[in-house]
Amino acid sequence: MKTFKDNAGRSWSISVDIATIRRVRKVLGVNLVASDLADILKKILGDPVLLCDILYVVCKPEADKEGISDEDFGRAMAGDAIEHATVAFLEALADFTPNPRDRARVLRAIREILGLAERARDIVERKLDLQIAKASAEVLADLEAETSGPRSAASPASSGSAQPTSTP
Repeated sequence: MKTFKDNAGRSWSISVDIATIRRVRKVLGVNLVASDLADILKKILGDPVLLCDILYVVCKPEADKEGISDEDFGRAMAGDAIEHATVAFLEALADFTPNPRDRARVLRAIREILGLAERARDIVERKLDLQIAKASAEVLADLEAETSGPRSAASPASSGSAQPTSTP
């Protein structure tokens, strides 16, 4: 049995068995043992709301004992709590798989998808770094242009200069 803590400090146990698979399928229409598991995992891992809905349904017997609604559960799921819960869920799902060859396939799919997610994060991070650097350079260039531009005739430096006067 895998565990994780939510942001309210509550510890949750994740166990994937036939009853859990049925409950998730019935409540959310997600088949955790479908043959297209890689596609299902991509969908789940790409949608943190769906992931947390699945986690709640998986933990529902425990939540019911504690009187914790899906709203309360969701309020306590953000940031690191979701990351830890995701790992616990994926490990429990792999542990559920009864056939060693199928279990290896599930683990391979999980590793591949998590690897893709890391590579995507790296790409997004590099792109964001470039965008931040470009925006910073533009702001600095704009500030420099504002402070070193031509002075107007009404500027303090020109107001003290001698102005020719006309005499009749």
